[in-house]
Amino acid sequence: MRLAVQAYDGPIAMLPVAQLYVRDVPDLSPPEGKDLLQVLWCPFDHPIMPRTLLFWRSAAAVTDILDTPPEPPAVQFDGYLPEPCVLEPEQITEYPDHLELSEELQEQLKQWSVPQAAEEDMDPDTYYDCVLSNAPGWKVGGWPAWNSTDPSPQPCSECGTGMQVLMTVATFEEGDDAGNSWSPHPHPGAGPYPGHRGYNATGVQIGSGYRQHLFVCPAKPEHPHIELMT
Repeated sequence: MRLAVQAYDGPIAMLPVAQLYVRDVPDLSPPEGKDLLQVLWCPFDHPIMPRTLLFWRSAAAVTDILDTPPEPPAVQFDGYLPEPCVLEPEQITEYPDHLELSEELQEQLKQWSVPQAAEEDMDPDTYYDCVLSNAPGWKVGGWPAWNSTDPSPQPCSECGTGMQVLMTVATFEEGDDAGNSWSPHPHPGAGPYPGHRGYNATGVQIGSGYRQHLFVCPAKPEHPHIELMT
């Protein structure tokens, strides 16, 4: 038996999801004259995940700041209401998913003998994807993970340029390997705060535990972006 929830019919306030400054994320690549990205979303499926809006702004021009953002009268799922978090950016290097490699490299990967992969009970493809190529968690830039679908071209609807990952909203911060190879680098003063959940610090859940990739046009970041769940 499932609890029936009465449908809400009225305006819904968009929720803040992320606020990123170029000074903290140098590879953000904003439009000319902008140095701040604000990401908002509607806490309802459109049709299978929240619909996002991107606002590229100049931080110096943001003077009328709300002390308390408006809250929506309803959300579809608790996992669409992010917990406030302070970012501590760490730059890493990623590589494409094994499905995006050339046929020659894919064949080499299949013949790859990695003792660590056997210890993790993973085949070489899975070990490469989980441990060596694609970091889990929320991130800016990098490569998309193709866990639930095959790679597909993502052309810009305005100019046809191949779109790139701007940001990934992830359900989990930690990977699938026992060694937690992608765990953040510790630094002085860092540590869990009361109630902190390292595996899901934001409280966000995409689908049944997936990622929501936001793709933008590298030629014109202000062109319409697209979203993809993987």
